[in-house]
Amino acid sequence: MPYGKDDVRARLASTRPTGPTATAFSGMEYAKFYETTPQETGDGFATWYARGQNFVLSYTDLGGEVSFERRAEPEEHVVLLPDTATRVVVTAGEATVEASGRRLIVVPPGDSTVTVTGTGRVVRLVRSTAADLAALAANSASYETAHENIPAFERWPDPPDGFRIRSYDLDVPTLAGSNYRLFRCTTFMVNFIEPIDGPRDLHKLSPHFHDDFEQCSLVLSGAYVHHVRWPWTTDRSVWREDEHELCGAPSIAVIPPPSVHTSEAVGTEINHLVDIFSPPRLDFSTMDGWVLNAADYPMPAPVTGADAV
Repeated sequence: MPYGKDDVRARLASTRPTGPTATAFSGMEYAKFYETTPQETGDGFATWYARGQNFVLSYTDLGGEVSFERRAEPEEHVVLLPDTATRVVVTAGEATVEASGRRLIVVPPGDSTVTVTGTGRVVRLVRSTAADLAALAANSASYETAHENIPAFERWPDPPDGFRIRSYDLDVPTLAGSNYRLFRCTTFMVNFIEPIDGPRDLHKLSPHFHDDFEQCSLVLSGAYVHHVRWPWTTDRSVWREDEHELCGAPSIAVIPPPSVHTSEAVGTEINHLVDIFSPPRLDFSTMDGWVLNAADYPMPAPVTGADAV
């Protein structure tokens, strides 16, 4: 499915130009946090939880201090701090890292404590194997049965210098010719997209599909319409109606493969969307210079021989 000539994704190799071949489909997942009661509250914070097949996302509105602890967490997780008026202290094992402002923090496996103070938003991304957090998700029941067309999760290779707390600045330039800022670890890829002022040009949308992975689109500000269309097959009983779902901030939409989708910013002021993938996207990762911290995390070994597609 072609992108516009000015879209950086037009450079991606197309491995299946004739379209998706799946014959069964899962539906969209929406979590509009602004319409629901938070799962956790405390003095100066409120936290909501929702999930996809491979991850749990928590969103916290902060006006004070909040701490998150993980004990014997088997895999890396991510803390996203999109606002300048926050300060974070992360302790993992014997290491402690402090940072202020807009940061993406990768927290290593094992025991950890993340304490955030100030005013702003805190987003955490943890693997869905964290049963305690998965149970808190507003849409937990939807994933009691695995969704269609998503292979078993495979963690990406360990960092060559070992697991440790990693702190990345979100105020770095975007990828040339795009509004993307891509970061990855062993479990997640985060695209901290540059916000746009006002609605998206309706003549320059980008409908496309993914063969075998979910996309989580987190609305941090403004409003978006998620346009989604599923393929038709010879079996009309699995056909789904098109969706054009309006989602304000904060919210997430989890987009299933291989639905055709595009998200249209419609807010009149600042619209900010962040895309999240678990595990990282291989197609983005193969593009030279796209992933800002690629040197910290190797890619999987190429598939060869009988296992190659």
